[in-house]
Amino acid sequence: MRTVGILGGMGPEATILLMQRLLRAVPARNDADHIPLIVHQNPAVPSRIARLIEGQGEDPGPVLAAMARDLQAAGAKALAMPCNTAHGFVPQIIAASSLPFLDMRTATVATLPPGRVGMLASPAVRLTGVFDEAMKSAGTEPVWPQDDAPVLALIQRVKAGGSGPDAMTQMAQLADQMARQSDHLLVACTELSLLTGAIAQPFTDSLDCLVTAIAAFAQGHTPD
Repeated sequence: MRTVGILGGMGPEATILLMQRLLRAVPARNDADHIPLIVHQNPAVPSRIARLIEGQGEDPGPVLAAMARDLQAAGAKALAMPCNTAHGFVPQIIAASSLPFLDMRTATVATLPPGRVGMLASPAVRLTGVFDEAMKSAGTEPVWPQDDAPVLALIQRVKAGGSGPDAMTQMAQLADQMARQSDHLLVACTELSLLTGAIAQPFTDSLDCLVTAIAAFAQGHTPD
């Protein structure tokens, strides 16, 4: 097994969810069968929303770069980051480390069916075009909400610990709205990954795609 370093804390609960799904992804007979991780759970990474949507606040890039260096020094053999929005800062992460980066966007787009994909994601993902190039190459077309304020409000609610029944109801409503405009749904925010139990329509969760990529690397199914 090869150790994967996780740039986490964006948000903290989403990072824990990644770890839980990685545990379930391995048919383990004992502790040693599980995927070794080094998790840098850093909730002090500057706000991606403040930087990308509001145009203010500290640049998260240098902090993420420092985390990448820390993970490499700690013994990680590859890096992964369970935050779609933060993938806008991937060039700074790659420049800071010689380790392979398991890109959640690439892993996700490779699994999407062709056609119109309803995006359940932070407005920052739309504004920065995080998925645009990969989706265009794959023949998929992102479809965004006409008003993404409710999506952002739900993400912020989850970050504040509100992932209970009311949040699930809101998620179901958002999914229903987007399903009417698209052929398939994509959950491209790891906060919203905590609410996928509310979705009745066919969907892909980017967090699951990252789990698959991490497991494949850790088990030696992909080159380093």
